[in-house]
Amino acid sequence: MASMNEKDYYAILGVSKDASTDEIRKAFQQKARKLHPDVNKAPDAEERFKEVSEAYAVLSDPEKRKRYDAMRSGSMFSQGAAPGTQGYASPYGTDPFAGWGGWPFGGMNYGYSGRRTQSKRSRAFNPQAGADFVFHIELDPEQARHGIKRGVTYQHYTSCTHCHGTGSIAAEHPETCPTCHGTGHIDLDLGSLFGFGVMDMVCPECEGTGKVVADPCPDCGGSGRVLTASELVVDIPAGSHDGDEVRIKGMGNAGTNGEASGDFVCRVGVPAERLTPRQAMGFQVLGFDIPFLVFGALMDVLSGLWIFIVVLAAIGFIFAASGGVTGHGKTWWKNAGSAMMNGAVQGLFIAIFITAMVSCTASLGASGYGSRMVPHY
Repeated sequence: MASMNEKDYYAILGVSKDASTDEIRKAFQQKARKLHPDVNKAPDAEERFKEVSEAYAVLSDPEKRKRYDAMRSGSMFSQGAAPGTQGYASPYGTDPFAGWGGWPFGGMNYGYSGRRTQSKRSRAFNPQAGADFVFHIELDPEQARHGIKRGVTYQHYTSCTHCHGTGSIAAEHPETCPTCHGTGHIDLDLGSLFGFGVMDMVCPECEGTGKVVADPCPDCGGSGRVLTASELVVDIPAGSHDGDEVRIKGMGNAGTNGEASGDFVCRVGVPAERLTPRQAMGFQVLGFDIPFLVFGALMDVLSGLWIFIVVLAAIGFIFAASGGVTGHGKTWWKNAGSAMMNGAVQGLFIAIFITAMVSCTASLGASGYGSRMVPHY
């Protein structure tokens, strides 16, 4: 959720920064009439309605508006000095930090464009443990067999040295949020405007926690952490396999407001040990075929299933053999066995049902034929 000072409430309502309370009210009425979920069925109508309601809830209250304007100007974060520091942007949800090599650790990876962005400023006091930083590395079989050391330069959140990770310069404890008075929510009465009643929303200043940092640090903006580039050497041990992890404690992202840091997790990939999707499907088909063969033999109905069994086996062998099945190590064959086992489990109950049906059909056919051949006197 974007914090209170990160949103331009004036732009959301379409009014100027010196707009009167009456102008703000009229602008909200016009937008809310169009966006209310009972009227507007667009997929984003509800979200946009909440946004304009949040803007109105803040700007229509003189005290909240004054505090919002102060946060937007930065005066609540520093006295005359420019708030925030510069950090390198990173594309969340992806792993762009895959560059290495060269001296001493290789080229610095600055994310998707190398642009710098200002640190997020939010008064919300929201202590949360830091997330792990996950780094993927691909090795050939020789490197995996003998192990390798790899230097990595990566960007992650580290504890702010200015405030020692607390988010506050001098105050030892957070204070109650002045916007919601510690409830974490604010109510917007729409009854007088539209007859919709009272709307409950998450407080945009404390982001629902009910507490805010009393004197936010100008470097981290109150979060207690800043985006920094770090270097380390990952020692991948000999005998590693596809899917193994090397974990370095405390070298992931720092937590907010003094909470513990996550770990640096290096995930090892050995493509030579993986089945291709086509091969995996082939082994699954072979595994799917096994229960039919077993139950067909036990119930003496193989003659009625042999075409089905042979066709499945042919398809499975063709797919499994694509790309070759020789020269692979134990891990590859272990993965192949797992794929066959999954296929066998999937085919087990289907095989029982079909073989039972074939057996019953064969029995009924034989019984009917025999009854027609016996003469009656």
